[in-house]
Amino acid sequence: MAEAYRSGFAGLIGRPNAGKSTLLNRLVGRKVAIMSDKPQTTRNKILGVLTAAAYQIVFLDTPGIHKPRHQLGEYMVAVARNTLAEVDVVLYVVDAAEEPGAGEEYIISRLKEVDVPVILILNKMDLVAGETLIRREEFFRARLDVAAVRAVSALVGTNLDTLPDLISTYLPPGPQYYPPDMVTDQPEKFVMAELIREQVLRATREEVPHAVAVVVEEIAERPNDYLYVDAVIYVERDSQKGIIIGEGGQKLKEIGSQARREMEALLGNKIFLNLRVRVKKNWRQQELTLRQLGYDRRHIQ
Repeated sequence: MAEAYRSGFAGLIGRPNAGKSTLLNRLVGRKVAIMSDKPQTTRNKILGVLTAAAYQIVFLDTPGIHKPRHQLGEYMVAVARNTLAEVDVVLYVVDAAEEPGAGEEYIISRLKEVDVPVILILNKMDLVAGETLIRREEFFRARLDVAAVRAVSALVGTNLDTLPDLISTYLPPGPQYYPPDMVTDQPEKFVMAELIREQVLRATREEVPHAVAVVVEEIAERPNDYLYVDAVIYVERDSQKGIIIGEGGQKLKEIGSQARREMEALLGNKIFLNLRVRVKKNWRQQELTLRQLGYDRRHIQ
């Protein structure tokens, strides 16, 4: 490996629904994080890897920083904060179409405490005029010492081609941490569970999406290159279970059908998906249940 090769970790930090997961998927060229127009979609730290001839960037996508209202929320915020201590550069992703408020001020106060460069990403530039982008940049530059600013649209793909090269200039010399063909470290069961949860987010509204957790209990090979996937959707109340199942089971069938297509596109296998819905009352407030569902705060402290 040439001495000039650079490698390191880049953390994506920002408010809920700033577009961090969309940006991550664009940068690594593959879907590794689920996307939704609902805030607080990402709950765990998602790792995505981009390998180029001169560098390897390991992206850490985090839950949006927000005021937590339950133990799950506290876990999500702890994940995001902990990431700041692990990275070589921070990508502060901002929704440029939104007027900055108290939430951005809070994140800025946290970023002032980090000792690594911060690149300000003004996302959703396709939704705002040029003069608005200038005002947004002035707002953040007046409050935070940023190493660079880049206006992009992660959804459309605008101004992303040279962003990895910019990020790499802030990484230290080093070897590749991961094989060049690897794009995520997430286990297959986790990725499948997230694809199912993404479809629940798209198919439901109000309080239901945030009360949902998904666990893939079994993946088994079947004849003719089929994968059998058995998964459980957990909700907090019987009424939420009814919403997800829908009249005559139609809503659950729709969720399963869309999730199966996403899995097949990602894995290249035919999928037989068996979906069930169970109630775990108030699971977001129960530490033991949170651990059982994969949200263990002890691992990030």
